[in-house]
Amino acid sequence: MKSFSSRRRVIQTGLATATALGWAPWVQAQGTYPNRPIKILVPFPPGNTIDIVVRLLQNHMAASLGQSIVVENIGGAGGRIGTAAIVRANPDGYTIGAGQSGTLWVQPHTTKDPSYDVVKDLTRIAITVRNFNVLVRNNNTPFGNLAELIAWGRANPGKLTYGSNGEGGFPHLWFEDMAKQAGIKFTYVPYKGAAQVATDLISGQIMVAGDGVSAMVPYINSNQIKLVAVTSEARTTQFPDTPTIAESLPGFNAVGEFGYVGPARMQAEHVRVLNKAINDAILSPEIQARLPGLGLTSVAQGPEFFEQVFKTQYERFGSLIKAIGYQPK
Repeated sequence: MKSFSSRRRVIQTGLATATALGWAPWVQAQGTYPNRPIKILVPFPPGNTIDIVVRLLQNHMAASLGQSIVVENIGGAGGRIGTAAIVRANPDGYTIGAGQSGTLWVQPHTTKDPSYDVVKDLTRIAITVRNFNVLVRNNNTPFGNLAELIAWGRANPGKLTYGSNGEGGFPHLWFEDMAKQAGIKFTYVPYKGAAQVATDLISGQIMVAGDGVSAMVPYINSNQIKLVAVTSEARTTQFPDTPTIAESLPGFNAVGEFGYVGPARMQAEHVRVLNKAINDAILSPEIQARLPGLGLTSVAQGPEFFEQVFKTQYERFGSLIKAIGYQPK
């Protein structure tokens, strides 16, 4: 029987041979995951809400995983370019990405020829937060609250003008859903950014608009525009005196989700490790204190929860887009 020292020499020789042959990464990969930095691809420019969330969690995740986290923004085409990069990444757990309602279950139904299939080509790791949108109006509209807006819209078919960031995007679609339920016809005005939406709303080029809280709250706080309603199921801590759309249209809700995804065929253990690190980060007191100001609420659930949310929302928005007659572009 070989002695312990003899066996150790054999192992050392094998490692040296592997290194010489360029197999060192393979040998290293057999260690505990993760054993090197992790890259997170954000399919939007810096400053977008999902980018803010990823960077808020970055240091907490790094501490939990014991490895540095590198964030890379790949914007363009409403998130499709960056999402395609996530799909093409090596499924080894060292390149993952951020996803949100628009890229995960809206665009697949509004884009004619997507280069990937979100159902089959992505691994869903964790949902981090939910957000609600706000419905805002110009200061000089002939209506004040939501009930008056609906009444005016019904009495003036097609004259109500509504703007949002991106045709076929989440704020566009939930207003289409609201208008359908309310029985009003409106004129939609698409924009390429929230700042442009706010500028035209303030000047009166459009009457109402919808977007995330972080995009509109500076203009609300400065009294340049008026807050009409929120899209959440219940009133929010940030705007406790502002009604929900559901108070006028029972059953209505439009909340978006933000989360982490990876390429297909990731190892289940890697997904579990990442999910725990993400959940630990989002539940930290520091992050919890920051979320309300961004109009966000935390979600800390397993990958299975993300799968169920994805399935439900994917089918919901697919049906809505067909119902309003939106043509993929």
